[in-house]
Amino acid sequence: MEEKENAILKFLKRKNIIFSVKRYGIDALGAMAQGLFASLLIGTIISTLGEQLGVEILVQIGTYAKSMAGPSMAVAIGFALQAPPLVLFSLLAVGASANELGGAGGPLSVLVIAIIAAECGKAVSKETKIDILVTPFVTIAIGVLLSMWCAPAIGAAASSVGRIIMWATELQPFLMGIFVSVVVGIALTLPISSAAICAALNLTGLAGGAAVAGCCAQMIGFAFMSYRENKVGGLVSQGLGTSMLQMGNIVKKPIIWLPPIITSAITGPIATCIFKMRMDGAAIASGMGTCGLVGQIGVYTGWMNRIAEGTKAAVTAMDWAGLVLICFVLPAVITVIIGELFRKFGLIQEGDLKLED
Repeated sequence: MEEKENAILKFLKRKNIIFSVKRYGIDALGAMAQGLFASLLIGTIISTLGEQLGVEILVQIGTYAKSMAGPSMAVAIGFALQAPPLVLFSLLAVGASANELGGAGGPLSVLVIAIIAAECGKAVSKETKIDILVTPFVTIAIGVLLSMWCAPAIGAAASSVGRIIMWATELQPFLMGIFVSVVVGIALTLPISSAAICAALNLTGLAGGAAVAGCCAQMIGFAFMSYRENKVGGLVSQGLGTSMLQMGNIVKKPIIWLPPIITSAITGPIATCIFKMRMDGAAIASGMGTCGLVGQIGVYTGWMNRIAEGTKAAVTAMDWAGLVLICFVLPAVITVIIGELFRKFGLIQEGDLKLED
C-alpha cells in the first residue's frame, strides 16, 4: 500500500500536478483574471470607445475580443498550471464550452473545469506513442463533458451568491456597503484576484460600486500613505498598479493595513448611500480599482449602457463627483489622515511602508 502511494506521488511530481491552495486559489485564479482582462474587459473598453467615437471598426474589434472570454480564461489557467502545449491549446475548447454553459457564472465554471481538464491532460501527456491524439482528446473530452454536466450548476450557484450580495446591498446599502467594500478591498491587496472573484460572482450594480470603492481605498490609500517612503514611483506603481506590492510589509507589520481598511469601511457606504455609485459595466471591473483606471472606465461604461437601455437619462454632475471623490479624493485624504495618526502614536514608523527597490 505504501509503495503504491509512493508511486502515485512520484507520478504526480513527474507530471507537475500539485494539489495546493496556492496553485489553484492564487496562481490559477490570478491567471484567469488576466485572461478575462485580455478578452472581455479590454473588448468592452474598445467597444465602448468605438460607440462613443462612432468608429464601427472599434466596435467590431471589441466584439471579437469579448467573444474569446472563455478560451482566454482557460488558456491562462493552463499556463499558470504549467500545462504542456497540447494541453494548453486544447483548453480553448474547454473554456468556450464552460463559459457558454456556465451562463452569468461562466468564469467560475471555467476556473473549476479548466483546472480539472488541464490536470487530466497533463497526466496523460507524452505517456503514449500517439500523444498527438490522446492528450487533446482527453483534455477536450473531459473538459466539455464536465461543462455539459456541471457548468450550468456551477454558474447558477455563483450567480445566486452574486445576486444575494447585490440584493442585500440594495436592501441594506449602508451595512453591505461596508462589508463588500472591505472584503473586496482586502482581496485586492492579498495575493488572490479580487477581479476574478467579482467576475466569478458576476458582482455588479450597487454592490459592484462598493467593490470599486474598497479597491480604490486600498490602492490610492497605500499610494498616498506611503508617499514619504516611496515618492512618485510608489505613487504610480500602487495607485495605478496594485496595492499587493505592500504584502511583504503587511506580513512584517499587519497594523499598516488598518488605515486603508478603515478607509474602505468609510467610502463603501458613502458610495452606496450618498452617490449610489453602480458598476453596470463588466463585473471584472468591480475588482480592479484604479488599476489602469479599469474600475472607473467600467463605471463610465455602465453609465453609457444604462443610457442606451433607457434606464438612465444622462450622466450628471453628481455622478462625476461621486466617481472622483470615491475613487481618488476620499481614499487619499482619509487614509493619509488615519496614517498620520498611526504615525503620531508610534503604530506606524518610518520605513514600515517602504517598497523594495
